[in-house]
Amino acid sequence: MAERNSGPGPPVRIGVIGCGRIAQSYLEILSNLSSAELSAVADLRVEAAKAAAEYASSLYFTDYLDQSLVEAVDAVLICTPPNTHHEIGRWFLSQKKAVLLEKPLTLAAAEAEDLEELSRKQDCLLMMASKFRYLEDIVKAKVMLESGLIGRAQLAEITFASRVDMKDRWNSNPEISGGGVLIDHGAHAVDIVRFLLGPIVEVNANSGPDVQGLGVEDSVRLGLHTTSGVLTRVDLTWSFDKPCEHFLSIYGNDGLLQVGWQGSRYRDDGRQGWTDFGSGYDKSKAIKRQLMNFIDAIRHQQLPRITAQDALASVQVIDAAYASLGDEGRWTSVKGIDDRI
Repeated sequence: MAERNSGPGPPVRIGVIGCGRIAQSYLEILSNLSSAELSAVADLRVEAAKAAAEYASSLYFTDYLDQSLVEAVDAVLICTPPNTHHEIGRWFLSQKKAVLLEKPLTLAAAEAEDLEELSRKQDCLLMMASKFRYLEDIVKAKVMLESGLIGRAQLAEITFASRVDMKDRWNSNPEISGGGVLIDHGAHAVDIVRFLLGPIVEVNANSGPDVQGLGVEDSVRLGLHTTSGVLTRVDLTWSFDKPCEHFLSIYGNDGLLQVGWQGSRYRDDGRQGWTDFGSGYDKSKAIKRQLMNFIDAIRHQQLPRITAQDALASVQVIDAAYASLGDEGRWTSVKGIDDRI
């Protein structure tokens, strides 16, 4: 049964640009949302576009510039490789279409700044897909932190570390992806920290040995420093398994909160043992909530949980991390919006 959004109104006509692996989750979820109509799909590969269109009973295109595509949609989900994000995002914003771009928003801060500025000029919604903001356990953790449940946050740790063969994937081609594991997994880690702990003002980054011979970093340790003084360590790798039941730990002066793959928990200093909360990581539910927030933001029924400024700040932090990586891991200031908060 289709899940309905809160407000009335006709379905938002959505186009999916890029019909690869990432798009498949969106196609399935959109087919069950009564608040959205999947009206068009586009991909350079005609067979991929045709197959997606048949599944969605929609129009298909091989050129996103086709004016018939523009006329068929109110908004687009851009699921193409990162090196195309700026060009494609800019086109649809210029046509006054709402845009949800897969992470990373762009490969460089200057491109992200351009999209953010254009979205303001056009008064058009721009969001970055960041599924972790929509995990129920992460949202609960934010409420707990703001309530003072574990006191003032002092230190955080994030681990995204598992062995994955990346030799034949575009994620490890710097011309397409902009880098390696730092931009790929780091974009998620940075956004989690900003969502829960506030703006990031300094970053340092150090890479490990080149295990897979990719020509890009396959293991990185990040340090992030927020305006509130919280220091975060982030371990990212494609090249080895680091068993970790909880991918996020936040230490406060009155307790500890952990968010995990199978469940989450907290312990405050006044209690014996742990209190469990949440059910862990559910990718499908998180993407569905993200899409519903995008649709409701288009209809002015909700505020976007990820603003264009949030998306830009994420790119600015990753830019600073790469600058640190090239400067022997020195602490590097994050330039841009976060400096003004």
